[in-house]
Amino acid sequence: MSKEDNKTIEQYIVEKHSGHLRDGFHVWSHDMIDVPRALGDFRWTSDLILSTYYQAEHGMPPDHGLEYRIGASEGGFDVLDFNWLPESDQLPKSTEVDIAIPLNLRGEGKEITIPLPIYGGGMSYGSISEQVMLSRAIAAKEWDTFFSTGEGGYPQSLLPYKDHIITQVATGMFGVREETIQYAPIVEFKYAQGAKPGLGGHLLGDKATTTVAQLRESVPWVSLFSPFPFHSVYSVEDHRKHVDWIKTTNPEALVSVKVSTPTDVDMVAVGSFYAGANIIHLDGSYGGTGAAPEIAKKNIAMPIEFAVPKVHKYLVSENIRDQFVVMASGGIRTADDIAKIIALGADGVVMGTSELVALGCTRCSNCERGRGCPFGLTTTDPLLSQFVDPLWGAQRISNLYKSYALQLRSILRKLGLSSIRQLVGRKDLLVYRKSRETA
Repeated sequence: MSKEDNKTIEQYIVEKHSGHLRDGFHVWSHDMIDVPRALGDFRWTSDLILSTYYQAEHGMPPDHGLEYRIGASEGGFDVLDFNWLPESDQLPKSTEVDIAIPLNLRGEGKEITIPLPIYGGGMSYGSISEQVMLSRAIAAKEWDTFFSTGEGGYPQSLLPYKDHIITQVATGMFGVREETIQYAPIVEFKYAQGAKPGLGGHLLGDKATTTVAQLRESVPWVSLFSPFPFHSVYSVEDHRKHVDWIKTTNPEALVSVKVSTPTDVDMVAVGSFYAGANIIHLDGSYGGTGAAPEIAKKNIAMPIEFAVPKVHKYLVSENIRDQFVVMASGGIRTADDIAKIIALGADGVVMGTSELVALGCTRCSNCERGRGCPFGLTTTDPLLSQFVDPLWGAQRISNLYKSYALQLRSILRKLGLSSIRQLVGRKDLLVYRKSRETA
């Protein structure tokens, strides 16, 4: 399968039904084709999948009818809209808009700023291929941002990009080494994930190849389960010991704490602040790959759009909000979603699934199988992995970020804001779509 084959997934899907093209892409009409029944779901509709792929191709949102802002879930981000200013009060298109965010607000330690409010979430070697990890690393370097290794260890091929890689320390401690902590500008503790809180991590034996097992220091073809939780951490004091361990091993590293979203997530966030963390990474439900159990994704964790304002409000009440970075993930798919979660109280977002969709993922939910991914993304199979050229993959992720940056600046201008930091916690700039329609 060539790179050209990889590039024509959208064309294949639509040409199979119509053959109507414009400039190499499709004149989209739901009357003309019946894609929704074959592709996507209510959250990741066929339009969102195809428009994300288009943005990865062109570096800008589509202009031929694809819906690229919201899905069809009738909940969450899909029912929120922006309370736009009158056109006369909006900022001119020529106005410079700053979308950079700092990742250390404590006033001590290393200062790190990323030029857009996005970095890549943890996807481990084993859950995705090494080629996809390299694609993400190269794109992170190009944008001067980061991506997380996930809990599967640190392949040697990533070393040239170590200044843009977050080392994750998860409960299974797979592949955690002193040198990989020392490489990292940011170390992330994964206490829980929103897609399957309370269940820990899972890598089934079908994907635990000899290479994966060697990196994780485990036995090949045996399923790997990360416990829940860290059995050495049951209090803020225990948590502080973890943070101290990292800062002793690498005094320059920032510490991020990834947690799921239980009802007391606001208390968890405050505890992490006083334990010395720089970043609290809130991971809500609906995130994760197709390997996450549906029963967990849809019924356990709090949706991220509820968790973020809860945490933001509590940090404000404790007078520490301006000293702690809040990053959000879990069901964030579009530039509109990014702006909405920041308006609800986050500083920035952690992206995962959208990057895979940019590389051809159609959300078929076969991620847990070694040869289950037909596009060579969530696979450990050495043949399927070759479907992704890292340079090609990096260019597509970079183009997606470019499109997000364009859209974020446009959103901020329409809201009369010159900086993404001015959007944090501005719930007054959001309205419900239904209330607007009935007004």
